[in-house]
Amino acid sequence: MPVIQSQVDPASQQFAQNRAAMLAGVEQVRQLEQNLLNKAAEAKSRFDQRGQLLPRERLNLLLDPGAPFLELASLAGYKLHDDKDGNSAGGGLIAGIGYVSGVRVLVVANNSAIKGGTISPSGLKKSLRLQQIAMENKLPVITLAESGGANLNYAAEIFVEGARSFANQARMSAMGLPQITVVHGSATAGGAYQPGLSDYVVVVRGKAKLFLAGPPLLKAATGEIATDEQLGGAEMHAQVAGTAEYLAENDADGVRQVREILRLLPWNARLAQPPRPSFEEPLYPIDELLGLIPDDPKKPYDAREIVARIADGSNFLEFKGEYDQQTLCGHLQIQGRACGFIGNNGPITPRGASKAAQFIQLCDQSQTPLLFFHNTTGFMVGTESEQQGVIKHGAKMIQAVANARVPKLTIVVGGSYGAGNYAMCGRGLDPRFIFAWPNSRTAVMGGAQAGKVLRIVTEAKQLKDGLVPDPKMLDMLEQVTAQKLDGQSTALYGSASLWDDGLIDPRDTRTLLGYLLDICHEAEVRPLHANSFGVARF
Repeated sequence: MPVIQSQVDPASQQFAQNRAAMLAGVEQVRQLEQNLLNKAAEAKSRFDQRGQLLPRERLNLLLDPGAPFLELASLAGYKLHDDKDGNSAGGGLIAGIGYVSGVRVLVVANNSAIKGGTISPSGLKKSLRLQQIAMENKLPVITLAESGGANLNYAAEIFVEGARSFANQARMSAMGLPQITVVHGSATAGGAYQPGLSDYVVVVRGKAKLFLAGPPLLKAATGEIATDEQLGGAEMHAQVAGTAEYLAENDADGVRQVREILRLLPWNARLAQPPRPSFEEPLYPIDELLGLIPDDPKKPYDAREIVARIADGSNFLEFKGEYDQQTLCGHLQIQGRACGFIGNNGPITPRGASKAAQFIQLCDQSQTPLLFFHNTTGFMVGTESEQQGVIKHGAKMIQAVANARVPKLTIVVGGSYGAGNYAMCGRGLDPRFIFAWPNSRTAVMGGAQAGKVLRIVTEAKQLKDGLVPDPKMLDMLEQVTAQKLDGQSTALYGSASLWDDGLIDPRDTRTLLGYLLDICHEAEVRPLHANSFGVARF
């Protein structure tokens, strides 16, 4: 396979400038994540007094030591809804993919150290995304539950769509995906159905509270007076109601029991485990990814330079390299796993769209996973492009992306604008996973272009209505529009809105892709023993 010869000079001033800008973005993300840890740590003494572990402590006990853990959507809801200062991001949840008793699982922990783990609209959106990941990748789900339930300030935004999370639980059980929940504290009203719909439930003695209506609501509604323990305590659910299968003495004991349950399930017994193929590391240091992307988004770069630093041996078999230079397609391997790569060296032309559509169909035919690396202003516009059929060829590419049956992994490394976001398998086209670099931007168009468009349209309307346009008003309209779109196109805004599954350090890209490809491969070969309705308690 041909080897890419890099044309980048890591000693150049431009490289150093690009690197500094990227590192600043990475540091900003890491600092925001650290702020969340610091905020949760403020509750340490309160949890200690109650004889409880912090949610992160529970998670650390649960996961296999030294095994990889991929946290997902850590900044979901950043400065949205109830997160006024950015220190309550995450949607009330800590979640990711890791290993428990040697089994790869999806783990979800209510972050009860921050605002009691109450769920905002972003938290619901994150929950639904996590369930989608579990179902697509055939992952068991472990939940460490303790939540104040839905944030009632946003009840109208949560209530109706919240039913989807329960429907998904029922479907996962029917698929044959085990769901194990430890109830560490409160799980009330709708939140009680989360453990109720799980296949295995562990409750912590003296701490767990599961009821549809707590004592105050019960008294107000019926006049009955009951204590928390009588109404929904751990012992009652384990000994009387039968909602729980296991009774734990404390948080650590509950986590221990989950690990034991999973260890005794023959989850991997029928999973074929062929030896991993050997592979070579890229010829160029992964650290150089920091300096490849210009800090000025208007400056072009060659996507082959990214490939040279993530592909095994920097090998890349380019597809139709002489046919169109702005859409890059080709075959490579990541940690021994074959992939098809699609990247951007400019706008997507009619020829580039046709080339990509053909390549996607070939990868689908050969069951080769697809990698999409975004850096595009969108589809080429103009008279020539329109006459060449950019709409029909672009539609053909979107059709190919939407209908390809192979795993699709997306990394937004630069700009992702307009319909180019769709054609390159953005969030709306359902990639199996999608992550972004901290410098990336996603929007219908650039802010400056949007401002000019709105100015031109407004001015034309005023002239049509016989009015004299006010230049100052038009200037203000243009500036405000540009600022608004620019503010809503940043990587942080996109991650807060769950347009991606997380922001990553570019240096982690190859390792991340190897991990994700393993997850996808395991899902492809894993047999499930499905039934019609899931497992119900009797």
